[in-house]
Amino acid sequence: MPPPQDVSLMLGRHRLANRVFAAPMAGVTDLPWRRIARRLGAGHCVSEMVTSRRELWDTLKTSRRRDHSGEPGPIATQLVGVDPHDMAAAAIANVAAGAQIIDINMGCPAKKVCSIEAGSALMRDEQQALRIIDAVVAAMQPLSVPVTLKMRTGWCAQQRNAPRLARAAQDAGVALITVHGRSREQGYGGVAEHDTVAAIKRELSIPVVANGDIGSAAQARAVLAATGADAVMIGRAALGRPWLLGHIAAALRDGVEPPWPSLEQQRDWLLEHLREHHAFHGAGGMRSARKHVGWAIAELPGAAAFRAVFNRLEDPAAQLDAVACHFDALLKRAPSALAA
Repeated sequence: MPPPQDVSLMLGRHRLANRVFAAPMAGVTDLPWRRIARRLGAGHCVSEMVTSRRELWDTLKTSRRRDHSGEPGPIATQLVGVDPHDMAAAAIANVAAGAQIIDINMGCPAKKVCSIEAGSALMRDEQQALRIIDAVVAAMQPLSVPVTLKMRTGWCAQQRNAPRLARAAQDAGVALITVHGRSREQGYGGVAEHDTVAAIKRELSIPVVANGDIGSAAQARAVLAATGADAVMIGRAALGRPWLLGHIAAALRDGVEPPWPSLEQQRDWLLEHLREHHAFHGAGGMRSARKHVGWAIAELPGAAAFRAVFNRLEDPAAQLDAVACHFDALLKRAPSALAA
């Protein structure tokens, strides 16, 4: 067995525990999710995207996204917007609220985001993208807060301008760049390509992170080897499995993949997450918990029948009891077969 490796990574003055990062996903990677992912071994977690529009800062949705209560550091907040002044002001406000790293969103492909020329739509207007980067970096430099950037390969296959924009971002003072290996046109379809990540890594001196279609230790190793990237970022593969990041990080560190979590562990972690989710979201947490539970049990026997029952429950205690009983029933049936 190869000896364990030091897989930490410096980002400004912050040392990230390992090189397996959680992708920011709206409606998914809220504070309870990030806390349990970090506790179970994720090297870095970035918040759901937070709007730069000042008139929305005090809404319930945005105030929750800016909440970092009890979150292990370094704390990273992702900002989305189109106006350089607003983005700089939002960066300052979020640092005051606890953020230690500011991430700029130039990767979200959602129609409602791109329709206002934010997210990955900014890759069509490189001058505006750089004005935003310049404004945020200038606002963060006196505070010694590193600025990172998440982007796609480009707007479409014919406009893969990520390498050019990445070079300009590095020159402007961005400390780390994450590249999702798809264009905005692809959305989440097709297959991620990491040749663009490799091209960017060859030209940049700052850390580069590869994102897209990475859901196992083998895939993480392959992408790191093919691109020379400094880290990987995992998104959809971690839905319902916030422990997956720590699992992959342990495999990269030790050179051998650890055993898959047992059903008992998966049950206990899901119940822990569910309790924190209820506490954080209040009455609305019962409804939003359904997707997390659905993802967590999706590959287990009886998932469809259980979801049909679970999605009708309106009481937090009933949701917790249902999850516990479902896992206990599975364990009684065939624990050894279901743990793999």
